[in-house]
Amino acid sequence: MSTRNLFKAGAFALIGLGVALSGNANASTATANMSVSATVVATCSVSAGSMAFGSYSGAAVTSSADLSVTCTNDAPYTIALGAGSGTDATTSARLLTNASDSTSTLSYGLYQDSSYATTWGDTTGTDTLAGTGTGAAQTVTVYGKVAADQLTASTGSYSDTVVVTVNY
Repeated sequence: MSTRNLFKAGAFALIGLGVALSGNANASTATANMSVSATVVATCSVSAGSMAFGSYSGAAVTSSADLSVTCTNDAPYTIALGAGSGTDATTSARLLTNASDSTSTLSYGLYQDSSYATTWGDTTGTDTLAGTGTGAAQTVTVYGKVAADQLTASTGSYSDTVVVTVNY
């Protein structure tokens, strides 16, 4: 065999070996499936505006305040309003207390409706307000009324603090 033919044969052999090696390097792969999951849990937050009745001179006085409730979409919730911090107050007979004379109080009520017919309390299923979350803030109005003819109350500033609770 001539040198030239030997060179050709060797060259073809090297090319064939290179093709064979490169084909084997990429000939196989492995795959797997990765499971991905999440669980959405119910959650809620609430903020409350202030309710200011203004001046009281014996005639009934009304006011309102807004609550902002944000709950997970489709999460059922109830909003409860506590009795307040007035001594002997209940959810059906709340008390504003004079800042300088704690024995002087004004009776008031908190209601779910603007007609002041449905008292707002803290007994689920009885006097709380039920709702369903949308994932966005929902505004809920609380209506308040100071009863008329409480002229035995001392002059001065009166206040109360009511706890707002969202159960979900």
